[in-house]
Amino acid sequence: MPGLSTSPPLPAPRACAAPLRSWVQSANRDDADFPLAHLPLCVFRPAGTDAIARIGVGIGQEVFDLRRAWRLGLLDTLAPELRRACAAPSLNALFAAGRAASRALRAALTTLLQEGTPDQERSASCLLPQSQAAFDLPAQVGDYTDFLASYNHAHNVGSLYRPDNPVLPNFSSLPVAYHGRASSLVVTDEPVCRPQGQFRAAPQDTATVFGPSRKLDFEMELGVFVGPGNARGHAIAVDEADAHIAGFCVLNDWSARDLQEWESQPLGPFLGKNFATTLSPWVVSPEALEPYRVEIARPASPLLKDYLRHAPSSRRASFEIVTEVRLCTQRMRAQGQAAQLIATALFSRDIVWSFAQMIAHHTVNGCTLRPGDLLGSGTVSGPTPGSEGCLLELTRGGRAPLTLANGETRTYLQDGDEIVLTAFCARPGLPRIGFGECRGRIVPALARD
Repeated sequence: MPGLSTSPPLPAPRACAAPLRSWVQSANRDDADFPLAHLPLCVFRPAGTDAIARIGVGIGQEVFDLRRAWRLGLLDTLAPELRRACAAPSLNALFAAGRAASRALRAALTTLLQEGTPDQERSASCLLPQSQAAFDLPAQVGDYTDFLASYNHAHNVGSLYRPDNPVLPNFSSLPVAYHGRASSLVVTDEPVCRPQGQFRAAPQDTATVFGPSRKLDFEMELGVFVGPGNARGHAIAVDEADAHIAGFCVLNDWSARDLQEWESQPLGPFLGKNFATTLSPWVVSPEALEPYRVEIARPASPLLKDYLRHAPSSRRASFEIVTEVRLCTQRMRAQGQAAQLIATALFSRDIVWSFAQMIAHHTVNGCTLRPGDLLGSGTVSGPTPGSEGCLLELTRGGRAPLTLANGETRTYLQDGDEIVLTAFCARPGLPRIGFGECRGRIVPALARD
């Protein structure tokens, strides 16, 4: 797929009105990830309690409790069914309500949290510092599908195993994917237990050994939660798919490369993937990302079928999102050192299949998508060193170890290592839109009975 090795020019900064200010002062800082223009959703409870989970909204360094706001009558301008969805213990009902409901809720929250609102005193009672919140998964996920949408990732990994044919022909024809396991999904900060399984101890071995994975890896991805979805047998058209995108998150598709290498022929990933997939707790709305919408980075291809072709009016199907990967080892934590940035990429440059195309392809055979289902973008990898979205690429399959600032080296993850994934949109004249952290720490494999 030629033309993907260089970055397209970024759009010129757009003129915009002065940003709205919130009475929550931490939301007004220039470096605030959650300004008033953002308002990401989450599911949380006060830390250290067995309180019922409730929906929250990120504002500055606080989380705004929608269940309490509902009880105080602060959401009475909303339709009754939307108010009930705000009081639920998960986001599924809000996702099912669609984009119009999302916009109505954002408008009501903007009024409540804007500087000068007459309801500031009652609204202030709905705030909890994010540091005092424990987060749950944002939704009850019925199904999870992970795609392969980065040409650079496909080429880099394929070059390790098939140097003469690194990118298989189907990549240019359709969004490649596998059906993940929803039970593997965990929220940020939950420990990730090193998986066990069969693998070859050396490439030339014909027999396998059983034990803890020796090639544990991360994958930097973005995820999309499905909104209303479709009825069985009814495909979602590519230019109508945006109406079925409820929001975005950061996703770490943990991978046991040695298990995966052995089991993936001929049917694909299984034990190498289904032990854990970590999600950030925040759901970023399409409305918050709208100022950062750009054209999908994909050259024209005669292989593209009509059902995957964006109309000219909907070519702006991607978003200018910066992704970052940080690694903190056990030694670094003991010495009080911060996690080290090891990779950064640009989603709009490095992903060549849009989420709308993924949805269109997912449903073209009549498959049902339901509110709260999750789609992963696949690893976000760039074309240059330091933009790769996993250790498999960063270390060239372990042949070029990564050297950290404290002198430690890594080919794959060791017990005690912590991976922190983040993403954000930032451009002069526009509000910063942060995605929050997707954090996971590796703990030893479970002892066998």
